Order: sequence, then structure tokens, then C-alpha cells
Amino acid sequence: MTQVLVIAKEPVAGRVKTRLSPPFTPGQSARLAAAALEDTLHAVAATPVKHRVLALDGLPGSWLPNGFTVIPQRGDGLDERLASAFADAHRLNPVPTLLIGMDTPQVTPDLLQAAAGALAGHDAVFGPATDGGFWLLGLRRPDPALLLGVPMSHSRTGAAQLERLTTAGLSVATLPHLNDIDTTEDAFQVAAQVPGSRFAAALGAMQVTDRRAYSPGSARRWPAPH
Repeated sequence: MTQVLVIAKEPVAGRVKTRLSPPFTPGQSARLAAAALEDTLHAVAATPVKHRVLALDGLPGSWLPNGFTVIPQRGDGLDERLASAFADAHRLNPVPTLLIGMDTPQVTPDLLQAAAGALAGHDAVFGPATDGGFWLLGLRRPDPALLLGVPMSHSRTGAAQLERLTTAGLSVATLPHLNDIDTTEDAFQVAAQVPGSRFAAALGAMQVTDRRAYSPGSARRWPAPH
């Protein structure tokens, strides 16, 4: 038995995906965040796991599918909020937990199921992000010491988090790299990977007048997850 825990912010203009503005307006950035979150939640909803939990900063909206237990985020820094989310979800459902964020709409039920399978045979599972962070962290048992003090939103966040796991003596399974959506380039790359997604549709509906952050001729292309 496994649960998936999604940590997310309510997609409100000016509070989410601020690095996409410009070229996108705050309202457009919020719509992109909402689409990415909805894609992520529906992938989780389609994954055969025991429980689904959303640790939310804000209020749920029409983007939330059925079948999720919503809990509030606690803590100041991201490391505190992640540690608290693990602890609170485990208190609700004392089973191994996979945590993901709201900005990988390319995630699939198959990939999440593979992560759950890996966690069945390891103490932890780690999904590295191409920007140096991580897009998934799975733990058989939550321990605040595995997260507190890890520098977040840094190019070495993923390396520091992985080192924290291995230094604690945990066996760790590693998943494929995925890229988070932090920049305009990221947005177009991810949309190209999942052209039928809500995120790609939301991006395609917007008129971007300044694409200096994204050059189709020079952009890196990453393989879609399998």
C-alpha cells in the first residue's frame, strides 16, 4: 500500500509561477499553474494507490478531482513544509508516501506506479529534476531530519537531498529526470512533451509577445517519460 502526496499552492495570480512573468502576465502564469496542477492531480487520481493527499497552501477549487484528502501546509521554509506534509500525511495514513509537486504535468500514472513499486523494495525513491532539484521524493517512513535544513530552490538542492538520504543509510531508488516548469523555456519544452495535456492547451491559447527566454532553435529537448 502506498499513498501519493501532492504539495501545491492555490493558483492565484501573483502567488504562483512568478518567474514566468514576463513574458506572461500574472494572470496567465496562474492559469498555466492551474493547468499544470490539474494535469498532475488527474495523473495521481489515475494511479492505483491506496490514498491520495493534497497538502495545499490556499483553498481548493474546481481543479481538484474527487478522491483527495486536503490538508493545510505547515511551516515557513519549503524544507519545513515538505517535512510537515510528510508527517501529516503519514499520521492520516501510516503507509509509504510518494511526494510530488504541482509543476510536472508530464508525469504519468505509469511513472508514479513505477515509483510506488520501487518504494516497496527501498527505503526511499528519488526523482531528480533537470534544474538540479527534484520532482519526486518517496519515503517508507517520514523523518524530519531527512528534509530539514536541505537548501531549497537551489541548483544543488537535488544533490543535497540525495546526500541526506544516503548519509542516513537509506537504500534509494532513482527515477528518470523530469524538468519542472520554472521558466518560459521550461513551459514550451513540457508542452511539447505532452501536447494533449491541459497545460499544453492553456499555453497554446496564450499570445506570447516576448519569447526572449525561449529560443526554439537552441532549446534543449528532453525525452518524454515512459
